[in-house]
Amino acid sequence: MKKLVIVESPTKAKTISKFLGKDYFVESSFGHVRDLPKSKMGIDIEGGTFEPTYTVSKDKTAQVKKLKDLALKSDEIIFATDEDREGEAISWHLAYILKVKPANAHRIVFHEITKHAIEEALAHPRTIDQKLVDAQQARRVLDRLVGYELSPFLWKKVARGLSAGRVQSVAVRLTVEREREIQAFIPEEYWTLEGLFQDEKKSFPDPMVAKLHAIDGKSLKKLELGEQGTVDTILKDLDGASYVISHIEEKATKRTPPPAFITSSLQQAANNVYGFSAKQTMRLAQQLYEGIALGSEGTTGLITYMRTDSTNLSEKFLTEAHAFVQKTYGEKYILEAPRVYAKKTKGAQEAHEAIRPSDPTRTPDSIKEYLDDHQFKLYSLIWKRAVATQMSVAKLNKTLVDISAIKYTFRANGQTCVFDGWLALYPESIKHEMLPELTEGQPLVCETLKPEQHFTKPPARYSDATLVKALEERGIGRPSTYAPTIGTIEARGYVERLEDKRLKPTDIAMVVNDLLVEHFKDIVDYDFTALMEQNLDEIAAGERDWKPIIATFYQPFHDNLVKKEEELSREDTLQIREVGIDEKSGKPVFARIGRYGPFVQLGDKEDEEKPKFASLGKGQSIQTVTMEEAMHLLSLPKVIGQTEAGEDMTVAIGKFGPYIQIGKEYFSIKEDDPYTITFERAQEIVNAEKEKKAKALIKAFVEEDIEIREGRYGAYIKAGKVNAKIPKDTDPTTLTLEQCQVLIEEAKKKPKRTWSKKKKSE
Repeated sequence: MKKLVIVESPTKAKTISKFLGKDYFVESSFGHVRDLPKSKMGIDIEGGTFEPTYTVSKDKTAQVKKLKDLALKSDEIIFATDEDREGEAISWHLAYILKVKPANAHRIVFHEITKHAIEEALAHPRTIDQKLVDAQQARRVLDRLVGYELSPFLWKKVARGLSAGRVQSVAVRLTVEREREIQAFIPEEYWTLEGLFQDEKKSFPDPMVAKLHAIDGKSLKKLELGEQGTVDTILKDLDGASYVISHIEEKATKRTPPPAFITSSLQQAANNVYGFSAKQTMRLAQQLYEGIALGSEGTTGLITYMRTDSTNLSEKFLTEAHAFVQKTYGEKYILEAPRVYAKKTKGAQEAHEAIRPSDPTRTPDSIKEYLDDHQFKLYSLIWKRAVATQMSVAKLNKTLVDISAIKYTFRANGQTCVFDGWLALYPESIKHEMLPELTEGQPLVCETLKPEQHFTKPPARYSDATLVKALEERGIGRPSTYAPTIGTIEARGYVERLEDKRLKPTDIAMVVNDLLVEHFKDIVDYDFTALMEQNLDEIAAGERDWKPIIATFYQPFHDNLVKKEEELSREDTLQIREVGIDEKSGKPVFARIGRYGPFVQLGDKEDEEKPKFASLGKGQSIQTVTMEEAMHLLSLPKVIGQTEAGEDMTVAIGKFGPYIQIGKEYFSIKEDDPYTITFERAQEIVNAEKEKKAKALIKAFVEEDIEIREGRYGAYIKAGKVNAKIPKDTDPTTLTLEQCQVLIEEAKKKPKRTWSKKKKSE
């Protein structure tokens, strides 16, 4: 009796097949096999049912045929896709293709890819959960409606290639609002005063450091020492002052380990500790989940499923972790009862486990040789965090020492570790800040006072970690959406990743965000988007029907879109900023967004003379570009000299970058700065390019303007703007004029290749 087990990924299929015998076919669907069509909306809007029409993806037809063939050879079909909404929907689509009724389907789920987990899942199959499928369909339909209707609107009113989406547009809004906070920020000066203290016998091993903490018993706020004059007054007061320890406070504290990772906290930790992007973290986690070769042990998954918002841990793991801690660290480090964490994430949904190692005895060092550096780092984070949850608390002693002189109080802080507990896994995180033995009333000597000037800093731009946290706190998106959302806004040019890996919104992001905030408020409203996520959760719980929710959202959205199509012109939506007036021409200089991005413009389109344009450089913005920078950009094209033949040599920047023009010939500038390049250097580039072209010339028929040249992909014939391919078995040096003309005519008859951008994005 043969059984067909279908999973999403080939790696997962390979891993699971190791646990199952010859009675099983284990095959992958390679993700979704059916989806909404790419060429049209694919949703019944006119009929008001919002029923989606699904088609088998072209790149999945061969795999679908393979699955159908295997199904015919099998006595039972088992759907083993991931236990989340996407996984449930994949099983639902597969059931449709293989003609299996969802109510009769054999559906298994597991949180880790281990022999035990697979056997347990096979022993307890269920049917396909239509509630989860409906929630996934609702999200998909919502995203399609927004993407396919709002994106073309942005193309017309702003620029081609833009996209909008329920979650991605909110993420863009967050980055834009943060950037404007940074732009509006005005630094404020403040000072700190630090003292180095010894006892009267100078017996301390090192001077004790204490900072000015209070004046007249009132604790200082950050900006209260706002200028140097204030600090000078304090220094004058303290000149020759006597210091005494006025108060010592010792406090025993405990530190409890944080819960095991969920998707968002893993992305944040990996970004904060190792600088991994959310996308990179999820890719690495997928690899660890699906399994790697572990020598003679065979193949197994190393961690549980990585898309989760649950902090729960299985009884199996709790038992294994307890035994591991006891054996490795001893009785003092184990708990009397398992530690359980309350779930606090807003809108938590699927009842998964937290992300944890499938086997706590498999320490990071024990499998290091089988992992690459990034996999090892991520596995170490996951392993330590999960095992630490079942270790005893850490016990610390904290000491505060107040040192008084006149009306001023300085404070020193110390910390010692009494018992490391779970921090045994994180020894580098324990700071031992020992203070010497002190008593209240003890006089001290101030060796020096060190004033230091500071300036307040603006809020930091979002990193992957802080953007994920901001989305999660607002209840926007879910575990599976964070990484793709950040990837989308980066790929669409709404944010650029700076050298410090933080996300800076582009000019186009500013324009699109302002347009959406003003005219499509619901799409980028934090509360509205969170409410929609809540609706999806209620659909998944079986509390609501999905189609009425779509209908309630769509009609007002569509009506408003039609209205704005008529009301707004492209000029209304673009942010055009007047930078200044050119002294030489008297014409205004503008900074604005165009079809190919942000640029500066000299002159108005109403002028008789055509305006002059120049694209902004990297790091420049229409919001902040100065008149000096604008005129520098507009200085091209410019003539930098004449050739021996008396032709102008012009430097300019075009669609494909900077270039040199001599007559009708163009030469690309690859490394030099076009604004500062000299005539001599430009001549070197021209000569080098001409020499390169001459070497590439195989044969020429000058009178007919036909050349046979060597190109990147082999020899070809060039006749004006027509390029003709030369058959591989033909020696290009033997071609006659007549043979070239035949190949040229054949090339003219071939249909031109058209490059089409992806039309719509959701």
